[in-house]
Amino acid sequence: MDVPSPLVVRLAEVVPVDRGSGVRTTPLVGHWNSESTALSTGITEIAPGKGVPLHTHNVEEAVLVLSGSAHVSIGEAELALNAHDSTWIPADVPHRFANAGPNVLRIYWVYRGVDITRTMAETGETVRHLSSEDRVDHQADRSSGRSARVSSV
Repeated sequence: MDVPSPLVVRLAEVVPVDRGSGVRTTPLVGHWNSESTALSTGITEIAPGKGVPLHTHNVEEAVLVLSGSAHVSIGEAELALNAHDSTWIPADVPHRFANAGPNVLRIYWVYRGVDITRTMAETGETVRHLSSEDRVDHQADRSSGRSARVSSV
């Protein structure tokens, strides 16, 4: 039996993915750097007053707030989260994270899987996670005039 090789990812060596509209994601572990992993991880930074549109994933997701404060929608629940608070979101449950504070919101996410999709709640459009189509500004443009901007939380 082959034993998978461990992987060390140095944050300073990873190129972040600019997802537009003040959202930037740094992929850490996933199909992009390991053929053996069964999960995907990364860090997303959300600028003040910004957020991601309501969406679902085809896999479950855990999120830890590293720094900042967040307004979070999970299903019907509206929550305020701060540094070191965490969530678990089952597959196919609508959710969104928005920055509720004056500083950058940093979240660490873990998906149970490597073939991850994001389906936008408003449009029904499904894209592969972190693909060129998985951009916040792209999704905001396609929605009916609504954007991911948070005006008051």
